[in-house]
Amino acid sequence: MADDLIGYENLMQDALRSVVRAALQEAASPRGIPGKHHFYITFRTHAPGVVIPDPLRARYPDEMTIVLEHQFWDLEVYADRFRVILKFSGQPQPITIPFKAITRFFDPSVKFGLQFEQQHIEDEARMVSGDDAVPAPREAPVAAADAPPKPADGAVVSLDAFRKK
Repeated sequence: MADDLIGYENLMQDALRSVVRAALQEAASPRGIPGKHHFYITFRTHAPGVVIPDPLRARYPDEMTIVLEHQFWDLEVYADRFRVILKFSGQPQPITIPFKAITRFFDPSVKFGLQFEQQHIEDEARMVSGDDAVPAPREAPVAAADAPPKPADGAVVSLDAFRKK
């Protein structure tokens, strides 16, 4: 196979992240999340730029899922990250999540979901750290019980399955 010198995989992943960014920008607008839409966002808790309370990082050392539906405040969306206030153990806490830390995005109201390639994420982490060793893939616990199931590695997902009929 020929070398991909353009980096189509990275371009595709960035384009898909722009879908997440646009959905969050809609939610951050003065009218808020429209209709019955709500978002499950799974992210790597130790990714560069992630800001979460230390007890959450200890409880979810690899991945965590948050839900943006009714009780979230001060959602701010930037080009490379978003910031929101959520309640954890009854206490409001600001969290910041870079878009590159997101591994899954799901809106169950319309059965729309995106899963980001783990290899793409690990390649970026190695480029930042300068480490050439390939880490072994890991599965991590998910904080939300209703999070969508993860497709098998290498599975091809048709976007038609997520479109309204």
